[in-house]
Amino acid sequence: MAENIISSVLNWLRAGYPEGIPPKDSFPLIALLRRTLIDEDYEAIVAELAADEEKKIRVRHIRSAIERATSEDPAEEDVREVAARLAAGGWPLSGKAMRLAEETEPETQTEPQTDAAADDADAKGAGEPPTP
Repeated sequence: MAENIISSVLNWLRAGYPEGIPPKDSFPLIALLRRTLIDEDYEAIVAELAADEEKKIRVRHIRSAIERATSEDPAEEDVREVAARLAAGGWPLSGKAMRLAEETEPETQTEPQTDAAADDADAKGAGEPPTP
């Protein structure tokens, strides 16, 4: 019988708060549950709600994931792929970047520039794509 009450209360709370219980509502709800349930049911529901909270992705998790991703060196294959996409979009690349772009699959390549032309584009401070 207690399982039905616990499930019913949890389903009711989750339906009413699909994004989770906001902090401003949590204390009144916990107080209400405390007055209306027996100790065992109350403790089971609070434990379940706490477990739900632990499963949520928090800002600290997002920060940590970004930090991990940005602190790792890119794979050589990824650098080649990005260089090829930039070249295909008409961005001027340095000689080394153009060589990396040329090492990727043919469908992502465009007409290769010569090293001298690519280095000239670098010397001009090519931070913008070429104008059509």
